[in-house]
Amino acid sequence: MKVEALNCPNCGAAVSSDAVQCRFCNSRLKTMACPACLALMFLGSRHCPGCGIRAIQPEIKDAENPGDCPRCKIKLNRLQIDKISLRECRRCEGWWADVETFENVCAERESQAAILNLIAAKHHHAENKNSVKVSYVPCPACKQLMNRSNFARSSGVIIDLCKQHGVWFDREELPKIIEFVCQGGLDHARRKEKLQIEDERNQLRRQQRQLAYEQNDFSGPASNRDSFSSLAVREFVRILFD
Repeated sequence: MKVEALNCPNCGAAVSSDAVQCRFCNSRLKTMACPACLALMFLGSRHCPGCGIRAIQPEIKDAENPGDCPRCKIKLNRLQIDKISLRECRRCEGWWADVETFENVCAERESQAAILNLIAAKHHHAENKNSVKVSYVPCPACKQLMNRSNFARSSGVIIDLCKQHGVWFDREELPKIIEFVCQGGLDHARRKEKLQIEDERNQLRRQQRQLAYEQNDFSGPASNRDSFSSLAVREFVRILFD
């Protein structure tokens, strides 16, 4: 990492960007990248020293019942990052996102950049963590065991999913998901899904024609054939979400 001169967000003194503590006020320092110009800045700075944009500040908010970490069984902390509200376990550094929040993270580039920067800052000086043991864990909201699923069926990231309430990400999973989305993985997965559905529809049409040929029935109403095809497609799509 290129070493630059930055100002301590607490006392304003000039310190190098690779410093972990201000030598004047002893504040702990962590660097992050500006989401607009990617210039280095300290976590806690109000504005980027490069382009002057207002820095996105994470804000921990108390909640009456944020739920428990499904792995550590301790209370989660609610973390507000710009417009995105997540819940974090300070012990294992896992993340919980409800369904709406996860959809917003997948769709909004600004939110993706803000979360990646925050995670990078948190992990920059963190010690290496032991790998998480693979196991089924309960949903923080309903306490039912969540399903384990390969996100988008092609990302290679196995997430814990409660279809009613949200998604649990272990320490390294959320940044991997965001990187997958940023690289166009989700768009590619959707196109692949559409091609598979179209291929299934074509197979159903061929089966219909073959069945009609075998029964010597070429005069059946088109509406019946369309209805059968539509029903089969609907059933196929439902299977995709099971």
